[in-house]
Amino acid sequence: MGYTLITGGSRGLGFECAKALRANGQTVLLLAKDEPRLAAAAQSLGCEYQSVDLADLQATERAFTAILATRGAPDVLILAHGVMSEKSSKTFATNTTEWRRVLSINLDSVFCALNILAKPMAEARQGRVVVFSACLGRMSGPGTAGGLAPYRVSKAGVNALVRNLAHETLHGKRGFLIDAVCPNHSRTDMGGPSAPLSAEEGADTAIWLATRPFNAESPSDQEKLTGVLWEERQVIPW
Repeated sequence: MGYTLITGGSRGLGFECAKALRANGQTVLLLAKDEPRLAAAAQSLGCEYQSVDLADLQATERAFTAILATRGAPDVLILAHGVMSEKSSKTFATNTTEWRRVLSINLDSVFCALNILAKPMAEARQGRVVVFSACLGRMSGPGTAGGLAPYRVSKAGVNALVRNLAHETLHGKRGFLIDAVCPNHSRTDMGGPSAPLSAEEGADTAIWLATRPFNAESPSDQEKLTGVLWEERQVIPW
């Protein structure tokens, strides 16, 4: 039986993705670090969960490998976890500990998920991967405009990783899709209570990407493109 795996599923954007996909009848497995909060989220949605600290790459590899061994590859993989860097973290004001904390969670664990779980999805020529990124990771527009260096660089790395893997898997022509999504400024623990969008609104594009029709020959960008960065169901420059 197929399933959807969602990291960062105990709250915010990940939880909203899980709630929508559960309402659509999908089997969902939630992953997050905070086990009590994760257990409560899973109970409220009627789904299973597994606790793992995605900052610990060895633990992350073990968790993903065990999931693959017991459940097989997911049909849909949504990577909604992430952390913000310290507000003072300009390049020269960031120490190695802070750099590694942010890069380990925001980028390295994404690589682990792709390397372990998305690989068999691609080999089976089916499955969808949606990775939450950020517009602050763009190399144009606001891009690397200064400040929040670990966060910006980690999200630029996510964008590059998604684009590169899409190229390696022929941009959906073999049945495997991977996309990055910018949720915009949403009311989550990271975004804060004054953000203009609700968490549900911030998760909308990711939910759509996980379920949209796809046809590589379609004239519509919404149906034929993968390996790009989406915001509000539109492709935005990297």
